[in-house]
Amino acid sequence: MSVFTPVTAEQLTLWLKPFDLGALQSLQGIAEGVQNSNFFVDTERGRYVLTLFEQVEPELLPFYLDLMAHLATHGIPCPAPYPAVGGKLLGHLNGRPAALFSRLHGKSVIDPALAHCAAVGAALAELHLAAADFPAPPHPRGREWVEATAARLLPLLPSDDASLLSEELAYQRQACAALPEGVIHADLFRDNVLFIDEKIGGLLDFYFAGRGEFLFDLAIVANDWCAAASGELDAPRLQALLAAYHEKRPITAVEQAAWPRQLRAAALRFWLSRLEDFHCPLPGEHVTVRNPQAFGRILRNRIALAESAMPLLRLA
Repeated sequence: MSVFTPVTAEQLTLWLKPFDLGALQSLQGIAEGVQNSNFFVDTERGRYVLTLFEQVEPELLPFYLDLMAHLATHGIPCPAPYPAVGGKLLGHLNGRPAALFSRLHGKSVIDPALAHCAAVGAALAELHLAAADFPAPPHPRGREWVEATAARLLPLLPSDDASLLSEELAYQRQACAALPEGVIHADLFRDNVLFIDEKIGGLLDFYFAGRGEFLFDLAIVANDWCAAASGELDAPRLQALLAAYHEKRPITAVEQAAWPRQLRAAALRFWLSRLEDFHCPLPGEHVTVRNPQAFGRILRNRIALAESAMPLLRLA
């Protein structure tokens, strides 16, 4: 369970008073997630999710809350921040910034079928369109973060991983064409999507969102939703994902040409974040640390795909 900061029922009861939601009925830590402390909260008047922000930059929190409120009002199934009396969305609990959100329905899918991949592709395109012009800072895991994190990690890595990282950094530094951009989710993994059968019930965890390249966001999704345990891409799932996305927001010719590079950039970003979690873990009550080598395999596979000039997809 990833709960960095525990919360007692007595503490939460006091914190909830400005929300006018009636008596607290239950409080339960949520196992998923590695960035924040999350809890299911039931009161007399509804079911919610409480988030204590552990690693998010405090100055970015108003943007994230406003973004989710904007997306929710535009039909995107994401957590809507619940205001306290007077309209305040953000508070503090146990020394951490904290917010209360609507609780969405459904469950994550571990082994997605074609229909799940298509639904995620369509939902991601709708998210990109709904927030294309929403004022946003750059997403926090962009090129500057990649360079800084790699510099910290390189001395800690075995020689083969260090060589791979150095070579990929050099490749990603090469100049490339500008791509369409806007607000991206930047972390839409399988555990951040809830399904009710084959229909999406919720998109979760917007705390890496910000302005970025739409194709990079799509590559993040493809690397998780369409990858086998070996790291190889599953062609039918990839086709379902990309065709559904393209139907909502057409993928341009420039984006198609940049696809192999973006698959590699997305794999590099998550390999680095998991290497950082592994070598420099944060203290916590129950902290999930994921195996970084899974994304090392994905990165190596994407490099091989680029070298073999794999076609992007079949677009009408």
